Amino acid sequence: MELNTAGRTDGMSKVTLIGETLAEVGTEFVYGGESAACEGCPYREQCLNLTAGRRYRVTGVRDSGTLECAVHASGVTAVDVEPAPVVANVASNAAYAGSKAMLEGPCPYSECPSYEFCEPAGAGFDREHQIAEVIGDPPHEHCMLNRDLTLVEFVPESDE
Repeated sequence: MELNTAGRTDGMSKVTLIGETLAEVGTEFVYGGESAACEGCPYREQCLNLTAGRRYRVTGVRDSGTLECAVHASGVTAVDVEPAPVVANVASNAAYAGSKAMLEGPCPYSECPSYEFCEPAGAGFDREHQIAEVIGDPPHEHCMLNRDLTLVEFVPESDE
């Protein structure tokens, strides 16, 4: 199978290889980076071309067939992906569209309905994120850490 290793199909889209079971338009995933099982794979360049820790959305599935893979039992196939937005809770006093905000920090309350937004996959605690849109109140009724939070959507990070 021959792939365009530059991977560009439009302004933000990139061609990569992902597990066959994930290859569906709309699927979102956080790219975990290289696995030890990737060593020696002939498809490394086509597969390891995303940014580790970044959230992506599948925007198209290529009719490329399935390739064997040491990481994905069902094999991999070619897809178009683009960086996807991350929905997160931020301090209410920083929640303005167009502004930048940082996540408040880790939360030990994994049973909280807001946990996935306080520790969102694809956004780090160590950097600011630009807010695309203010969504509103978070899903929890009371923050166990007494944080005043607002649910926002971050601008997708570019792979440039």
